[in-house]
Parts: sequence; structure tokens; C-alpha cells
Amino acid sequence: MTNQSINVLNSSPLTQRSIAQLPINLFGSVMGITGLSLAWREAAKTIGLPAVPGEYVGWLGTLIFLGLGAGYAIKWSRHPSSVASEFAHPVQSNFFATIAIGLLLQSAFLNRYSPLLSQSVWAAASALTFALAYVVARAFLGRQQSRDTTLPPLLIPGVATLDIAVTGYAMPFSWAHELNMLAFSIGSVMAAVFVALIFARLRHEDPLPLLARPSLMVLVAPFAVGFLAYTNVTGSVDLFATVLFYFAVFLMLVLSPMVFRTHVPFSVAWWAISFPLAALSIAFFRYAESADSAILIGLAGLFFVFLAVAIAIVFVRTARVVLTGKLFEVL
Repeated sequence: MTNQSINVLNSSPLTQRSIAQLPINLFGSVMGITGLSLAWREAAKTIGLPAVPGEYVGWLGTLIFLGLGAGYAIKWSRHPSSVASEFAHPVQSNFFATIAIGLLLQSAFLNRYSPLLSQSVWAAASALTFALAYVVARAFLGRQQSRDTTLPPLLIPGVATLDIAVTGYAMPFSWAHELNMLAFSIGSVMAAVFVALIFARLRHEDPLPLLARPSLMVLVAPFAVGFLAYTNVTGSVDLFATVLFYFAVFLMLVLSPMVFRTHVPFSVAWWAISFPLAALSIAFFRYAESADSAILIGLAGLFFVFLAVAIAIVFVRTARVVLTGKLFEVL
């Protein structure tokens, strides 16, 4: 038998596929796509970009969330042990907060179409966000953690609480202000603690494996989202807000050469870049508008183009993985 025949035989067995392989971190796509739609609104307001395509992008985020929600519900009903395993994992468990963040961002997107639906989604997502932040804090303080699992996704539940203040500043509830302040307080301190730990891990331990390299961009999120939450809570862009914004830009520039490398293989983990970049794009437009600087507005426009191209590439490559069934292949 020739070597070519042997290779054909080795590749011929039917590949098994299962909904159990649907990863929780794919909800990061909802964050990125909805974040792009919200950044598009800022671009339409600041630089006159046509607004309608951004609204279609937002509805795409809605459809993806509903599809993923249905898929993950099926996974939960058929393979509860797989869901339990993800929730117990010290790294993967943090991605459950992407569901809450996706809902919070969708509440901001939907407000233009149905304020009542937007408010209901925001209230439910806020409750879920607080619950997940509580679970993460309990796990963090209740048992010893390995430095190997002190990775950028640890920031996601803390950033999620900041997103309550980002998306809830205009909510009409009498209790919304205090809830936003509670969320901002929890998210700020959690982010500060976890950023310090993650920086220490990156400084003193081995570099992240290539597959996890895109998650480095998550480090930008606490500063970009922190800027948006802080300016919403205070109503102004002051010195501290300026520090948050410019450090987010600086960190993005530092991390980009480490993330955007041709030898970093593609996986759905690449969605980790999408929301931090979207949050920074929104922050860029708002800061540039506050500074009333034509140069900054131009740079914000260029960064928005970079965001849109990056998300389009990740979306197309993810769609290819899903449509070919490779996402559901049993390893």
C-alpha cells in the first residue's frame, strides 16, 4: 500500500460532531458585533457616517445572540456535564459573563426601538452580571488559584459590572443611579486588582500560548470601558477620564504587535479582540468630541475603520468554521 493510500485511509473516518462542543466564549461575538453597532452610532454622530448600516449590524448581533442562546440551551439540556465543566473551569468560567455583557450592550442598542424592552433587558442583565461577579469574587477569595490561570479573561466579570454603568446611565428607574454607582464601584476595584495580578503573571511567568494570545487585548477593556462608565457617572471628561482614555490607547498600541501576528492561529478565541476595540472606538469618539480636536476626530475615524475591518475578518472566518461543522467536531 502506498503512502498516499495510507494518508487517505487515515483521514477518511467520519468525524463526530456534537453541540457539546459549542464554546461559551463564542458569546464574545455578540459583544463585538453589538459594540461595533454602538461605535457606528458614534461615528455617524461625529463624522457623518451613514447610520443605517450600523443598525443592521446591531440587529445581526441580536440574531446571533438568539441563535447562540438557543444553541447553548440545547447544550445545557443534552450535555449538562459539559456546561458544568465550563462553569467550574478557572478560565472558561469567566466567559459566562460575556452573556451578561452581550445583553447589556443589546439593551443600549434596542433603546432606540423599544425603551420598555431595553429597560427590561438591562434590568435582567444587571441582575445576572451582579450574580456572576459575586460568584467570581467568592471563588477568587475562597480557594487558592494557580498563577497559570491568572489570565486576561479573569477581567471579564469585572468589566461586565462596569458595563452596567455604561449602558444604564439613562435608565428612568429611581434606583438606577445608585445601582450604577454600585456597579461602577465593584467593577473599578475588581479591574484594578485583577489587572495588577495579570500584569504580574505576564511579567514573571512564561508567555501566553499562541492560541490564547488574542485574549491579551482584554487588558484594554477595563480602561476603555472605565472611561465610558466614569464619564457617564460624572457627566464630564476630566483629568482622570483623560488618563483612562490615553492609557487605553497606549496599551492597545503596546499589545497590538503581540496579538496581530500571522503565526497566531485562528480560533473563536479571536473574538476576545472585538469588544475591547469597540469600547475603545466609542471612547475615542467621545473623547475627541469633548476635546473638540479635528486631529483626534480624524484618528477616531481611522480607528473605527480598523475596528470594522478586524471584526469583519473575524466574523467571516468564524462563519467558515461554523458552516463547515469544524466548530462542533469532537476532539
